[in-house]
Amino acid sequence: MSFFARPHYTSDTTLFLEKLKTDRPSLEQEQRQGRALLWDKQIDRAFQADAETAKVAQRPYVYQTGSDHT
Repeated sequence: MSFFARPHYTSDTTLFLEKLKTDRPSLEQEQRQGRALLWDKQIDRAFQADAETAKVAQRPYVYQTGSDHT
């Protein structure tokens, strides 16, 4: 056992999360559905490649006008 270990201590945060999971057993499934909705996307590799080739190079100073003033 580590010198710094607190074997019988449970933080308030851990207690809150355990109670939340007990009160709402479907919480983890809801989180997975939300993640799938927002983050887990199928990438169209052909479209991504086309978009990369269609990029226009940015000038070093984007606010510079096209005038010939030096």
